[in-house]
Amino acid sequence: MSDPQTPTSAFAIYSSKRKSMSPGTTKKNNKKVPDIEVETSKSPLPKPQQISDKQLSSLSPSVVLNRLNSSPNGVNENNASPIIKTINESNLEDEISRKLSKAIRKEKKLSKKNNTLKEGKGEQKVKPKLRIVLKTSKKALRNEKLQRKMKKTIRVPSPMKIIDEEMYKNNFNPLKDTSRTFQWLIHPFPVDDFFKNSWEKTPVHIKRSIPNYYTALMSTAMIDDILRKNNILYSKNLDITSYSNGQRETHNPQGRALPSVVWDYYSNGCSIRMLNPQTYIKKIHTLNATLQELFGCFVGSNFYLTPPGSQGFAPHYDDIEAFILQIEGKKHWRLYNPRNQSEYLPRYSSDNFNPSEIGEPIIDVILHPGDLLYFPRGTIHQGETLEDSHSLHLTLSVYQKNSWGDYLEKLLPTALSTTIANNSELREGLPLNYLNKLGCVFKDQNKDEEFRKNFIEKTKLLLHKVIENIDIDAAVDEMAMGHVHDFLPPVLTPMELECSILEDGERMGANGAIENRVEIEPDTRIRLARSHSVRLIEKEDVYRLYYSADNSREYHEYEVQFLEVGKDLAPAVAKIISVYPEFIKVDELPVEGEDNKVQVARDLWEKCIIVTEVPLPTVD
Repeated sequence: MSDPQTPTSAFAIYSSKRKSMSPGTTKKNNKKVPDIEVETSKSPLPKPQQISDKQLSSLSPSVVLNRLNSSPNGVNENNASPIIKTINESNLEDEISRKLSKAIRKEKKLSKKNNTLKEGKGEQKVKPKLRIVLKTSKKALRNEKLQRKMKKTIRVPSPMKIIDEEMYKNNFNPLKDTSRTFQWLIHPFPVDDFFKNSWEKTPVHIKRSIPNYYTALMSTAMIDDILRKNNILYSKNLDITSYSNGQRETHNPQGRALPSVVWDYYSNGCSIRMLNPQTYIKKIHTLNATLQELFGCFVGSNFYLTPPGSQGFAPHYDDIEAFILQIEGKKHWRLYNPRNQSEYLPRYSSDNFNPSEIGEPIIDVILHPGDLLYFPRGTIHQGETLEDSHSLHLTLSVYQKNSWGDYLEKLLPTALSTTIANNSELREGLPLNYLNKLGCVFKDQNKDEEFRKNFIEKTKLLLHKVIENIDIDAAVDEMAMGHVHDFLPPVLTPMELECSILEDGERMGANGAIENRVEIEPDTRIRLARSHSVRLIEKEDVYRLYYSADNSREYHEYEVQFLEVGKDLAPAVAKIISVYPEFIKVDELPVEGEDNKVQVARDLWEKCIIVTEVPLPTVD
């Protein structure tokens, strides 16, 4: 980081984790699979699809949950599924990188003492930014795999080895990661096939014979632990519900949801719904945050725990695309078509329905552990447990308020305001007596058909002038700003953490000594942490960089965060965004002056908006 005597920032930082307003805050490997078994129905929608057990034998899932296992809340190895334990070449590389990263920090002091190479009569300084010095133990030297990684070494007259930085590169690609994660989620359904034929169109039931496919995410025992260790509140975090004899009820008391009380309700046939498990379960946060890079919008989740022989909710439809992950037990699901066209892909969830209102189901299945059920928003659904089994499932929800209609609500008001300001025709007065010729009273009277016809034609003409002033980029930026506020904060991999301000940079040592001072230099290579988590927007000749790195895991706990960026520096930020997921040298940023380039990179690094390709070099 910078010398304490140079506090100047490239940006005016307007961000705070306080709920109250403060200056600058605003309110608010696809392999080919066999033919898919299709369940037939008389649905007017495309036919729902089912994947049978035998198809799973031809493919193995992507090793996505290795990332989840490396998180602080990693799954106990004794309980992990064989799939999760699978290690491939890239996993081995990450493991080596993690172990070596720890060794780097221990040897930085030694590297400073041994930073000269004698060559003849003179001395050649070895720049820390070009080589990382590491004390190599005998045990490490015997490790053949590690030796293969040490491609370039320079021997010096000391028990030190200078290792090529290639070993420590942050090679993680977030775009590939989010693609692999979604492929794992719906395996073995091909992703392209899913989005082409099923997304927003028809339900999909994936039946597996792998009961522990999703168990790394959570368990019933984990729920008890969450209730005991956190201040879980009724209504805000957790609901107690029941549905019997056509009556849906919520039984939430006031205050904290203590485990003994919650389990008493459960013992009496009530369902338990947690509204934000990603706040308390790190692996669900990791899963959801990873999928945000694919969907470009908030990925939320609820979990539902239902006792045997009961139902917690009445038939209804939701305003989200739903992925049901069956974790424990069994649940009987029935899905129904929307009742009419106005309920297809709705923008708001429905009230509860009576069974007589919803017709016959188009899908009637029992989900077993490891199964998945997807259905579009507007699909009426209900689920109940069997008499011999409880049920625990996780619902992932995406694409809420992310439709063309939501976009047009951003686009048209701005276009109208612009047209009114620039075209006097829209500022002309309405015709005399129009109130006495138009309206519901006069609609069917045929009082003055010529006047009505001319009025309609004039309205259409003016609307065409409004359309000529639409600014699709500004409207998309407005949509993106809302998403940035919604997002869960990104979850970085262990190697990315070592290359970010979260793990790199100054540390407090013994006796008040500051250690590991680092500096961003012109040849430092940087990239965005995640593309979905930032948005550069121009507002009235001022640029703002909205970002989600400081968001809470609790939805909208803080106001939207942003940095103000000067016009002269905005091209540098835009360049970093445009080259993602590639790295770029600080010196290649399109702004004048080396100091400005470094300052932009440093400010973004200090807000965890960017990561470096390798851990930063230390300075005296």
